[in-house]
Amino acid sequence: MSHVPDAVPRYETRTIAGNKNPYTVLGQTYTLMSDERAYIERGIASWYGFKFNGERTSNGELYDMFAMTGAHKTLPIPSYVRVTNLDNRKSVIVRINDRGPFHEGRIVDLSYAAAQRLGITQMGTGNVEVEIVVPDGDPRPPLKKRKAGLASKEAGIVPKAEVNATSPSAVIQSQLPEGTYLQIAAFSIEDSAQKFAGNVRGSLSYPIIISVTAPPTKLYRIRVGPFKDAQSMQAAREQLQKIDISEVHVVYQ
Repeated sequence: MSHVPDAVPRYETRTIAGNKNPYTVLGQTYTLMSDERAYIERGIASWYGFKFNGERTSNGELYDMFAMTGAHKTLPIPSYVRVTNLDNRKSVIVRINDRGPFHEGRIVDLSYAAAQRLGITQMGTGNVEVEIVVPDGDPRPPLKKRKAGLASKEAGIVPKAEVNATSPSAVIQSQLPEGTYLQIAAFSIEDSAQKFAGNVRGSLSYPIIISVTAPPTKLYRIRVGPFKDAQSMQAAREQLQKIDISEVHVVYQ
């Protein structure tokens, strides 16, 4: 399976096929992401193979266990993600064309080919990082705003009603680990990443870097920071919100 190439990210018009929203499986209701362009998550990956080969995926395609595909519960279909095995640092790019895995704690289901390349077929599962890859030519406008309350919680900000600003817990809460950034996008094409970063840079008083992953699955991640405390991170979020970028994720580098 080492010869099977990564999926090549390309812009595809999304249809209703596979994108019913919301939807319910096993009594659990799921809502699709309204904008996935800053998505990054760590968790457990599993894989599905022989039993499902040739069956229909959620968008009506035939599942091919030898193709670089995957299933996700809430990413729009199709989407492209870079999946990295956190134990051996192997990575692949897959095209999301199915729903699942509907098992607690699992964040992505991979094709047999993808799982083989990551080295998780024998164990059945693996610790992974899943990160969106934005295809070149995506015509969408800047990222949509989301509720400020959610942003505050992710940044480690504690509302005044919940904690006294002078309490020891408030001081601890404001400190961030070394190398804390806000990731605002990730691209598979360097030129697209450079243009996006250039457009944003003039509106921020905080540094913007482009972090490049190792080949063969190169990814250009646009990150703001680093931040030493939650207050400065929140200030950066507010600047980003003014240019309609609020779908961000806290990452560590």
